[in-house]
Parts: sequence; structure tokens; C-alpha cells
Amino acid sequence: MNVRVEELSSIKKKLFIEVPEEVVATELNNAYKKLAKTANIKGFRKGKVPRAILEQHYGPKAQYDAVGSLINNSLYKALVENKIEAVSQPQVVESGLIEKGQPFSYEAEVEVRPDVVAKDYKGLELEKEKFSFDESVVDEQLQRMADSRVQLEVSSRKKAREGDTVIIDFEGFIDGTAFANGAAKDYQLELGSNSFIPGFEDQVVGMKREQEKDIEVTFPESYGAKDLAGKPAVFKVVLKEIKEKIVPKIDDDFAKELDAENLAELKERIKSDSIAQEKRRIEGQLQEDFITALIDKNSFDVPEGMISNQLMYMKDDFSQRLRAQGMTLEMLGMNDETFAQSYRETAIKQIKAELLLDAIAKQEELKVEDEDLTKKMQEFADESNTPLEQIQKYFENEQAKAGLRSQLMRENVSAFVLGEAKITEVEPKQPEAESNEADNTEEEES
Repeated sequence: MNVRVEELSSIKKKLFIEVPEEVVATELNNAYKKLAKTANIKGFRKGKVPRAILEQHYGPKAQYDAVGSLINNSLYKALVENKIEAVSQPQVVESGLIEKGQPFSYEAEVEVRPDVVAKDYKGLELEKEKFSFDESVVDEQLQRMADSRVQLEVSSRKKAREGDTVIIDFEGFIDGTAFANGAAKDYQLELGSNSFIPGFEDQVVGMKREQEKDIEVTFPESYGAKDLAGKPAVFKVVLKEIKEKIVPKIDDDFAKELDAENLAELKERIKSDSIAQEKRRIEGQLQEDFITALIDKNSFDVPEGMISNQLMYMKDDFSQRLRAQGMTLEMLGMNDETFAQSYRETAIKQIKAELLLDAIAKQEELKVEDEDLTKKMQEFADESNTPLEQIQKYFENEQAKAGLRSQLMRENVSAFVLGEAKITEVEPKQPEAESNEADNTEEEES
């Protein structure tokens, strides 16, 4: 077999493949043998049809089958022999016909992993936020924890107010006639949640227990039921019960419910977790900035095959996390196409980052030793409170071990590049909302 390789670009190659005539003859003969077993030609038994007759009746079919076999059997072999790492299915762009006594030739194009040589990765100029901690974060977190444990209790108050949860009976009428699905008994409604027709909850506020009231509203033009959209309606409402939110008191008893000895210990735990989280955020932002700077300094193309594979991986991972929450892509108004459109640039960035980090590791001859793997496994065991032997057993799987080795290599490369970078510490940035408020104030004052 003769193979000639032409470089079309940094990410695509073209193969000119010629299969010897004796191989062609064998494949064509095999194609006719298969056809002979099922050929139904009047005057001949199956399996006994002469080759000449088969050629008359099934020539194009035999040609098609033989060409398919020749391409399937030679294309992969050509890639291996020429050490071409395809990142997507090769595409046959031109194919000849089988001619008796002649070799068979065809052309195929294949996308390949780009051979990246990283540059300008030493001395990157980066900014890193200074770490600062606001003690008010602890109190805010405590309040959120208390709010998440709110309980509803029947109120002794006679009048409903915003924030209460009321139990009501109601029936809706349009032009004096009750409409379908417009009534309910013992309906629980949080006032101020805006979960009902606009204006309805506002008119329940101030109602007394056991009071009956006619509430007048207008269905929105965009309402789902077209026969109700835009129409005025009257709801006859009876308020049966008022419940109010009871927020637990933040004290030692509250702390004990959260597995802390007392409130002081709970506060210290919140502070420790918040500090660790903030430091991770700062380090994560530095990592993101260094990757962005690295990509900006190294321009190269990424094959569509790698992008498609990365998008597929991202979608599967995202879908799995959604399923754990009882959700699907469709619930978010997305499908395969819209997901690919939304995350394409992210996929390209991830691929470029991986290629550049791999290139730097190779250029700097960075290594991951077996003891590094063992140390990381011990970290996993400590963090998850899992026996080390169980973690080691999981990583006996070669694919899992290769993934861990790749992760450690990326960490090593990141540490190397950041160690060579010029990092300037800067004051923490203002939250965007606060920044906008400040801008608006300045505009008003001017």
C-alpha cells in the first residue's frame, strides 16, 4: 500500500492512498462470494450463480461493497503507519472506481491534534487580589442559616400581612360565570411571593381571619390559558388561617442543632470555612487569569473534532449534575444545539488550556512521580475520611490513574508558570452592584 501525506493546515492532513491490485482483486472476489450466497436469479440455485452472471446483475453492488471494505481496511492502517493521531472520523473526499488489474486509489482528510509549542509563558504579568476578611460575613451566614430553618406557625394576629402564609378558599368568576380550574380549597399562599395573579396577593394583605372578600384582578395578556388572558376576573376569597414565619433564635441551642458545642464554636467554624472559601476564590481567579493570559500569547487553531468531543463531555457532565437535582436541559430551555452554541467558546478555551499546559510540561520536562500519586491519594483519603486502601483500589484502574496523573501534571505546570510570573497584589475589587451604585451617585451629584 502506498500512502502520501499532505499537510493542509496545522490541524488537518490529507492522505492519498493506493491499494495494490492483488488486494483489490481479493476484496472484489470476496464481495461476489457474499452476494452469491443470497443472490436470487431465475434458473440458478443460491450459491451456484456463475461469476459472469453475478457481474451482470450485481456489478454496482459488488463494486460498492468492495470499495467500502478496501477503505475500511486501509485507512486505519495508513493512519497508524504514518503516526497520525486523528481527533475525529476521517472523511473520504474522493474515491476512484475499481478497474480490473489496476490498484484502487482514494483521498481522505483527517483532523489532527495540533502540535503546539508554547511561548511567552515565563514572566507573565498577573494581578492577584489581596486577602481580606470581613467579620460581618459570619453574622450574615448565621442569619442565612437561621432563615433556612424558618418554621410556619399559626399566628394569633387577626389580620394578614406581607410575608405571612395564608390558607384560603377561592373561586374565580368572569362576567359572573365561574371558569374552569378557577377554584381551590385550603390553598396555601405566601403573601409577597408574587406566585399568584398580579394584584391578588396585595388585596389579601389586611384581610381578617374568616373574612370573605371579592378580589378584582385582570389576567395578564401573556397568561398561559388563552381564554383567560387579558380578561378581568373576580375571586371570592375566604381567609381561613394565618401563619407567620418563626425564625429560630441564634444561640447555643441553635448551634447544637448544627453539630457545634456552642455558638462560639459555630461562629469559629463559619469563619474558618469562609476564609478557606475566599482564599480558594482568589486562587481560582488567579488560575483563570493565568490561563487567559497564556492563551492570548499563543494563537493556534483547534480542530472541530476536538471541540465537538469537549462539548459532548461538558453536556454529559452538566446533564448528570442537573439530573441529581431532578432537572433536565429541556427544563432550562436548552437542547444539544443551543448548549453547543452557548458553550462553544468555553470548550475552545478548555482545549487550548490543556494543549498549552501539555506543551509546557513537555518543554520544561516536568514529571509526575509515583510518590506524587501516593501523596495525592492520601489527601483524598484525609479529605473524604475514607481508608487509604479504598482510595488506592479505585486508582488501580489504569484510566483513573491516568486521569489523576494528568491532574497532577496540570497542577505542576500551573505551579511552575505562576512561580515564574510577575504577580502584583491588588486591593479586592468592589462587587459590581456596589460599583454601579457608586457610579450612579457620582452622576447624580455631577
